[in-house]
Amino acid sequence: MMDSRQRGTALLVAGCFFMEMLDGTIVSTAAPQIAADLHTTPASVGLIITAYLVTLAVLIPLSGWLTARFGPRRVFLAAITVFTVASLACALAPDLPTLVGMRVLQGVGGAMMVPVGRLVVLARTAKPDLPRAVACIVWPGLAAPVAAPLLGGLITTYASWHWIFLLNVPLGALALLVARRLIEPGVQSAPPPLDTTGVLLTCTGLAALTWTAHLVSETHSSLAGTALPAAIAAVALAAAGRHLLRTPHPLINLRTLDVQSFRAAALDGSLYMAVVGAVPFLLPLLFQEVFGWGAVKSGAVVLFVFVGNIGIKPATTYLINRFGFRPLLIVSTLGLAATTAACALFTAATPVAVIAVVAALGGVARSAGLTGYSTIAFSELRPDRLRDANALFATGQQLAAGLGVAIAAAALRGGAALTDAPRSAYAVAFVVLGALCLVPTVGALRLRPGAGDAVRRVVAGQRGVTQAIVSDSRKSE
Repeated sequence: MMDSRQRGTALLVAGCFFMEMLDGTIVSTAAPQIAADLHTTPASVGLIITAYLVTLAVLIPLSGWLTARFGPRRVFLAAITVFTVASLACALAPDLPTLVGMRVLQGVGGAMMVPVGRLVVLARTAKPDLPRAVACIVWPGLAAPVAAPLLGGLITTYASWHWIFLLNVPLGALALLVARRLIEPGVQSAPPPLDTTGVLLTCTGLAALTWTAHLVSETHSSLAGTALPAAIAAVALAAAGRHLLRTPHPLINLRTLDVQSFRAAALDGSLYMAVVGAVPFLLPLLFQEVFGWGAVKSGAVVLFVFVGNIGIKPATTYLINRFGFRPLLIVSTLGLAATTAACALFTAATPVAVIAVVAALGGVARSAGLTGYSTIAFSELRPDRLRDANALFATGQQLAAGLGVAIAAAALRGGAALTDAPRSAYAVAFVVLGALCLVPTVGALRLRPGAGDAVRRVVAGQRGVTQAIVSDSRKSE
């Protein structure tokens, strides 16, 4: 069983995950107020969102090497400090260029907080306790994009946009104090030389891909303007993949994908995460632009997704132990596909209670599925491969969170091109996202029945007797 230090560390990382994800989404709600206060346009304010997401995408791959070079405790504490100080600087920014610069600095801290914190949890948690630890880490990150519309609406309605960033200051200070007590100094190793070619190719490709996603999500971007960064991303990432597979000490070790359970989590889990991130983006737009709801009512209804997340959380570890990862992921991916497609049926006349139930069921699928993917990812890896796998997994998840909005925006544009009715355009987008979620279902069906059993405590029979499965994870390598 997890001791108090392990539980505290998992909850600490969960809090950091919540801050990081919230800051990636909540700012969009305050864009009009920020634009008016800083004497610029709401479209220009989009830069503060993109600058943050690009910085995360570029620097997360470096988390593994920095952890090996300086030790997890030092990097984690520095990341929380940078994130907190940058949040205060964002609140005090007098103009847009300063705010964008401080958002980049905030992204520097955010890029290190969660990957390094999760690595600390993974390295110090016994495999049978991994589902419970990962469940603690995952759900706050799920809650952040869902809570952002309501929280942002309340802040901008009853306070000012500065409080979006000021809220991080006491939270970050508390996290720093707790981290100093909980995170013990690790053994500092001598890492191989930094893969500078991998850094240049990978970071260029990820930055270009994230910028492309931003342009796709913007309503006024041109095809020519989007094609150039998309081409740069494709060329750079293709070259990066070729380099990373050939160099002896790559920045991101793609060879960890030879483990089937990790490969499923890194690839299918990232696509699943993209759909998860797209739904909280589309629903408030549907409610406000088509149904005519206010920001607070819209955010309150979307919050039922969070109700589903919380409702299923105590049962996710039991479900993994009782049924295994393969059935859980099959049901979760199908559930998210069904509830996402069901949103296409919403109209202004649909009872709010019905919308709330569908949103809550979608939240159940989100929580169970992402907990499953985040746990099975590290279930069959040797300890010496955790750092490499964690960096790759974190990079995929961060990209997916950003790409989800771009996929939703592209689907919405496609729907608008097919029909003149705004509600029908949203219906097309939700159906496309639901169909996209079936791809991870196919991946889950291809998992072997015993995948991830190394971290399960199987519930035997009707009497609820439990026993730990003893498995040599090296057999899966």
